[in-house]
Amino acid sequence: MLKAMSRARSEGRQRGRVEQRGNTLRVVVYAGTDPVTSKRRYLRETVQGIDKAAHRKADRAMTRLLAQVDGQRAATSVVTLGYAIDEWLRTSEHEESTRKTYLGYIDRSIKPVLGGLAVSKIDARALESFYTELRRCRTRCDRNPFIEKHATRAEHDCGTAGCRVHVCKPMAASTVRQMHAIISGTLTAAVRWDWITANPARIARRPKQKTPEPDPPTSTEAARLVDAAFEMDEDWGILVWVAMTTGPRRGELCGLRFSHIDFDAEIIDYRRNWVAGREKDTKTHQRRRIALDSETVVLLKEHRDRVKARIEELGGEFTEDLFVFTGVRSPDHHVPYSPNAVSQRYKDMATRLGIDTHLHALRHYSATELLTAGVDLRTVAGRLGHGGGGSTTLRVYAAWVAAADRKAAELLGSRMPKRVRKSAGDSKAS
Repeated sequence: MLKAMSRARSEGRQRGRVEQRGNTLRVVVYAGTDPVTSKRRYLRETVQGIDKAAHRKADRAMTRLLAQVDGQRAATSVVTLGYAIDEWLRTSEHEESTRKTYLGYIDRSIKPVLGGLAVSKIDARALESFYTELRRCRTRCDRNPFIEKHATRAEHDCGTAGCRVHVCKPMAASTVRQMHAIISGTLTAAVRWDWITANPARIARRPKQKTPEPDPPTSTEAARLVDAAFEMDEDWGILVWVAMTTGPRRGELCGLRFSHIDFDAEIIDYRRNWVAGREKDTKTHQRRRIALDSETVVLLKEHRDRVKARIEELGGEFTEDLFVFTGVRSPDHHVPYSPNAVSQRYKDMATRLGIDTHLHALRHYSATELLTAGVDLRTVAGRLGHGGGGSTTLRVYAAWVAAADRKAAELLGSRMPKRVRKSAGDSKAS
């Protein structure tokens, strides 16, 4: 029995060692190969002192670390992450556009690196190493120069044949965060299905979320943009006007039908979203009713009359279920304006005017104008369709909320009774 214990101790020593570093001992145990970088991994623990008691502590530490490594290697589940991801996608509900985006990340980045590993072998360090590599280079190169694009001819001049030397391009932090969400969702499902006991993605560090930096057009720029839109054509002008005054997402704007506008109550109801050629719920799956100003109501009535006359000229019949905004390819208003086409047309118009902006900035414009005018945060959040009782609005538009708060403070101060201060002479006399 003593020989068996001695042999086990010797085998343990082969997988680990105790190093003396000054007045401390360091226990080092081999923990396998990193699945991302292919480098050898080690678990380490430091013990204070170099006396016999310290050596006994070091032996116990080695035993514990060896058991930890053996526990990871002896996990019961052999289901790979690739298989788990496929099952997660099959059993989860995702919008078609979201699923398409996820599949791109999975096929290009996740499966080639982690897909063949058993879910039980994936830990927080492997995930953090994966994210770090992607943030360094999206193709995870080996840091050595190579030709990324080769010409088809065997003998050629690289300068004229179009060969391209690889240049590392880091993957955006937001993209890595989305991949983390995919992996975390998959591993959470694996826990539910008893394939693993814990989700390591919950404790793995991921890139920090970038602080939102909305950059809305100025009031002067907004006036130029809407004037230019109406000069192009009346239909385009009213689209830009409604985007400015109600702040919808572009899919909500394109999915708007005449039946969603209550002209008598002067309310617009954003209840649907047009994405990837089909109609679906809004992003937050909630409808929101927004009050309209009288000028916007007049413009929308005029727009409805123009659409009705246009359809009757084509021999059709106007119904309230028709889309409010359509492109030239759908003069009968049965098919809405493509969100991508709206974004591109707006961008082209802004570029001609020398204004560096984009369509989504009109949503920022609507929000910041309201906040600057002193409208309360909950009302602005409701008009934008933000959840969380205004927490999202506060996070995105913190600077404008602070400006509105300063304006409120000055307003309150101006209404307070003025205090009469004693002069220095009066103080001395008293």
